[in-house]
Amino acid sequence: MIWHLVAAASAGVGAAGIALLLRSLSGGRLPRWIIPACAGLGLLAYQISYEYGWYESKRQQLPESAAVVSTEKGRMVWRPWTYLYPLTTAFSVVDRDKLVTSRADGERLVEFVLYRFEMQYRDVLTHQAYLVNCSTRERVPLVGDSRRPDIDRLRRLADDDPQLKTVCFKR
Repeated sequence: MIWHLVAAASAGVGAAGIALLLRSLSGGRLPRWIIPACAGLGLLAYQISYEYGWYESKRQQLPESAAVVSTEKGRMVWRPWTYLYPLTTAFSVVDRDKLVTSRADGERLVEFVLYRFEMQYRDVLTHQAYLVNCSTRERVPLVGDSRRPDIDRLRRLADDDPQLKTVCFKR
């Protein structure tokens, strides 16, 4: 987080320096307020660039076996530009190399871990183990150290669900 602050300050100082140079080249005809205004614009431009680049940056850090199964985009009042271009604020990933396949009653079961990344002031990573019945498209979370199924949270996945496609079908 400290490096993020240093980079933002550097962007502001750099933009202010450009404004100072332009003011000098114009012989002082540009108003003095242009320097702090450009500093603020530099800070804002850095922040916008960082936020929109967050998803792609995190995705590139993942191993090749990781498949993104969902993304969440958000619009925020304090970031009015997100109404034009929604900001990716979270995404979920399944590591295809860590799938555990088994059979029970002739049906294919796959155990996997769903990783969820959230963009906040400090990035948040959560994970949850699941068991999917590929035949019935049912997904149930596995809880505790014993990884017992939590039947109360059983959910049926749609045929076109990216989790189901990633976990149950080889690519």
